[in-house]
Amino acid sequence: MTRTRRLSAPLRRWYGEGPLHLLLLLASFALALYAGVRLLADDWVMVVVWFVGAALLHDLVLVPVYAAADRAVTALVGGRGGGHRERTMYVRVPAALSLLLLLVWYPLITRQVPRYERSTTLPAGVFLTRWLLVTAALFAGSALWCAVRTWSVSRSGREAGTGRG
Repeated sequence: MTRTRRLSAPLRRWYGEGPLHLLLLLASFALALYAGVRLLADDWVMVVVWFVGAALLHDLVLVPVYAAADRAVTALVGGRGGGHRERTMYVRVPAALSLLLLLVWYPLITRQVPRYERSTTLPAGVFLTRWLLVTAALFAGSALWCAVRTWSVSRSGREAGTGRG
């Protein structure tokens, strides 16, 4: 056993991961705290309320929604036997990217921020259309990737003489 593994073994037993993981996690919390403090200036109470509210909203509302949506996608795409469960990733990835874009650009997509029209020189109505087009492109690209992957796997199975495909 190397010296670094011997030194990190107690931490790994207590924390469950290595020291680099813990360091990165603490650094991300510090960065988020710094951004929250800078964003909300001197209102420390609102910083705490914002962090607690975001954590509660995520854990109590969004995680059950993610889990229910993932089970529905797995049931629809993966089938009952679970033979094609890996195909759910072709739905999860574009959905996650689309929701991330919606989260970031929500005020513009829902036309809640009219002052950005002067900054972007775009009418407010284009953001919803563009988000829908990007979402459609993400799902179309994912479907194309799934089709190519399925075709190459079935072709390699036929060439090997396994009779699959």
